[in-house]
Amino acid sequence: MKPPELEPFLSGYRALDLTDEKGFLCGKILADLGADVIKIERPGGDPARCVGPFYHSIPDAEKSLYWFAYNLNKRGITLDIETPEGKGIFKRLVRAADFVIESFHPGYMDKLGLGYSALSEINPRIIMTSITPFGQTGFHKDYKASDLTIMAMGGLLYETGDTDRPPVRISFPQTAMLGGVHAAAATMAAHYFRETTGEGQHVDVSMQQCVFSLIDNAIPLWEFLQIILERAGPFMTERAGGRAKWRQVWACKDGFVLFLLFGGAIGARSSRTLVEWMDSEGMADDFLKNYDWESYPIDTVIQEEQDLLEERVAPFLLNYTKSELYQQALARRLLLTPLTSPKDVMENAQLQSRDFWVQVEHPELDTTISYPGAFFKTLESPSRVWCRAPLIGEHNQEIYEVELGLSRTEINALKQAKII
Repeated sequence: MKPPELEPFLSGYRALDLTDEKGFLCGKILADLGADVIKIERPGGDPARCVGPFYHSIPDAEKSLYWFAYNLNKRGITLDIETPEGKGIFKRLVRAADFVIESFHPGYMDKLGLGYSALSEINPRIIMTSITPFGQTGFHKDYKASDLTIMAMGGLLYETGDTDRPPVRISFPQTAMLGGVHAAAATMAAHYFRETTGEGQHVDVSMQQCVFSLIDNAIPLWEFLQIILERAGPFMTERAGGRAKWRQVWACKDGFVLFLLFGGAIGARSSRTLVEWMDSEGMADDFLKNYDWESYPIDTVIQEEQDLLEERVAPFLLNYTKSELYQQALARRLLLTPLTSPKDVMENAQLQSRDFWVQVEHPELDTTISYPGAFFKTLESPSRVWCRAPLIGEHNQEIYEVELGLSRTEINALKQAKII
């Protein structure tokens, strides 16, 4: 007999997702965990549907790959929560919901009469998660901010780029992803608290604070050594009291690899092994072959000495591809790994062996698209992908008529009034 299909962790729970780009990922993670996430858009569709790139590079509100990626596994309805009728419908939805996720400016939901205090009176178990640039309190709570602004004020921008050039922004928005991941984790912590106490709560997520999780090594370096960790491009600089920098990213025949060339207790074996390999190819001079890697002064090495080592190794790596270097690294136990491109990631044997990539049907496009699958595996409660991102108002009838019991006449009236 075929065993029954196991339910995901959050099967039976519902989330109402009011977020813009700042919170899409939070709702997606809850959906991946099995929650019934209802993405609520303004009538006519969310502005984020116009964020590119687009399927086949055709600008279309129903073909945004950005929208596809971060609204996977959600159902979708349209609703204007600023109207009295829209507020009433939203409150009805809250009665049967477990989570509300929003990313409006602080105070906006309260102004509508839909803040946590109001919603908790309707449903005391509700968890409301608010994702904003600077949080619900503090001097900057009312400030507007872009991804660039939050990266700058969170300290990440200062560390990104080359030493001799101004800071640069990572091209794909980072702070929304960081905010979404942290919000999902915080929401699950609040969920655990609710399951043990029966009480909901308001989760306040500051994207600026989330950014600090990426620069946690910079804080103790300043606190204890008064070293400011600065952008260093392909180099590492936090060793040797900032007196020297180590190349981490090296060019090879078809791209780049990450490799650490140093000695001491950690690096001596790897560096000596590389020199032995170079010597077997006739590319190691006496300086490298006689170098005392065990006595390498990792905390006091001067730049001139490190440069002498690196300028001898760099030409050797250019003779090999990423794959060839990686295979040698595994065989020789070198501190080296390839830098993978999106193409490499899609073809990665490890990810394929874990069935990470899944094919999701897009009937409206008459095709299937590859998506990243579950971010974890468990035998007891699997995560799964079961539907592509919703079209504009795709589930209006399903939710308004079937679940809320509104008549077709009422739904048509709401549509004509641009409430849904």
